[in-house]
Amino acid sequence: MAADLVPDELWERIAPLLPPGPARRHRHPGRLRVSDRVALAGIVYVLRKGVAWRDVPAQVVGCSGVTSWRRLRDWTEAGVWSALHRTLLAELRGAGLLEMDDCAIDGSHVRALKRGDHVGPSPVDRGRPGSKHHVIVDRHGTPLAVSVTGGNRHDVTQLIPLLDAVPPVRGLRGRPRNRPKRLFADRGYDYDKYRRLLWKRGIKPLIARRGVVHGSGLGKTRWLVERTFAWLHQFKRLRTRYERRADLHQALLELACCILCLRRILKQVPVTTTASPARR
Repeated sequence: MAADLVPDELWERIAPLLPPGPARRHRHPGRLRVSDRVALAGIVYVLRKGVAWRDVPAQVVGCSGVTSWRRLRDWTEAGVWSALHRTLLAELRGAGLLEMDDCAIDGSHVRALKRGDHVGPSPVDRGRPGSKHHVIVDRHGTPLAVSVTGGNRHDVTQLIPLLDAVPPVRGLRGRPRNRPKRLFADRGYDYDKYRRLLWKRGIKPLIARRGVVHGSGLGKTRWLVERTFAWLHQFKRLRTRYERRADLHQALLELACCILCLRRILKQVPVTTTASPARR
């Protein structure tokens, strides 16, 4: 089951980034430590199925949900998910699969059933506690950076922080790339102050105007970010926020982005088939 939840392609990329486990005592060593791959399988299981950590089937995954939660906590504090995301983005750029000239940005509300960090009254859900997912994507909908805020935070307040969160993407000779040439956004980002900030960064703002009839043509590129949200929210754990700690919910969101990046990489890899011997 661990191999199904954590394929070899994902494990080969994340294994070098994991911090070493604690040294085992020679006297009274206790139980053997669960392997990192099995613990990662438990994290991916919760991310996909949306079950509570205590409901992770140990006989199926190979470890308890509490063990997987502890590894998620430790790896989040070690910055594993951000490092994995940077590695995959560099691989995409090196393969010519990342187009950062045109990017799109948007936010999406999710309900938060438990209170905690970055939770606020959602204006689109009758003031119930909620959070927001913010994401910036490239021309193909590949997530470049994500963040989590309270449900009452305006989308435009995360425009500059999300741009700053885009990591320097390597993969080609020359300078790493970390900013687009053009940025597409909906009417929620229609503020002249932020247009000026984008121009100062050398980014052309292509933001829909409020009070103007629909049909600006910007939706031809802006719809990609909506599709990325649909991809992210296919992971059931992200549809509704259960984690009180915002950093752990952010970690699950980054892991989902890494899985999307890996899918795009594997989709472009040619499959070689061995021809069957001719029958006599």
